Amino acid sequence: MRKIIISFVIIVICLVSILFGSNQLMNSRNFQLFGDLTAKVETKEKVVALTFDDGPTKNVHEILSLLETYNVKATFFLIGEYIEDFPEEAEAIVQAGHQVANHTYSHNRMIFKSPSFIKNEIEKTDQLIRDIGYEGQIDFRPPNGKKIIALPWYLHKNNIETIMWNLEPDSFYEEAADKVNYVVENIEPGSIILMHPMYDNTGKELKAIEGILETLSERDYQFITVNELQEL
Repeated sequence: MRKIIISFVIIVICLVSILFGSNQLMNSRNFQLFGDLTAKVETKEKVVALTFDDGPTKNVHEILSLLETYNVKATFFLIGEYIEDFPEEAEAIVQAGHQVANHTYSHNRMIFKSPSFIKNEIEKTDQLIRDIGYEGQIDFRPPNGKKIIALPWYLHKNNIETIMWNLEPDSFYEEAADKVNYVVENIEPGSIILMHPMYDNTGKELKAIEGILETLSERDYQFITVNELQEL
């Protein structure tokens, strides 16, 4: 009986360890099993990349207008379904000279999915990005940043880099001023900032973006695209 109990305890410990390890791997911003991953670039130059997830939506025009005011280029991680729904907004991003990247077709979490599902989600969106006129390198960001084995393996085989982030003000704060303060207090050269302005109808996110642009510019930071950051 004692041996059975010991064996049971060992099995439970092993299962807990596996689950904990899988969760850590799935949510890690800085590591994946296969392929290249960038959450921040090591550089002494005062440059940062501002990135927007999701969309496009009707909010694109306000975002582009704000970026133009500050003469800033950003990186937009777009969802394939939304490119189909808002093609003019997607094309406007390209025409304004911003980087466009892949955020899957349906925004399903890319964990516990079949290789064929992952392949279709990425390749269908890549084609939509080409159809709106984007000619640059297409990077990829997984929905919610989650990945385990199948997704990194596909990306590695197809020489696609995973782009994560090291600053995410939306995850911790709601008010624009708090988001700006968080970024200013934690910014480093080579940082990648993640924001979600596409579905915001309150104006708070746009205000936060403007605050970040203004404050970091005053501190002599330059905003560049993820592709430009990777070239440093």
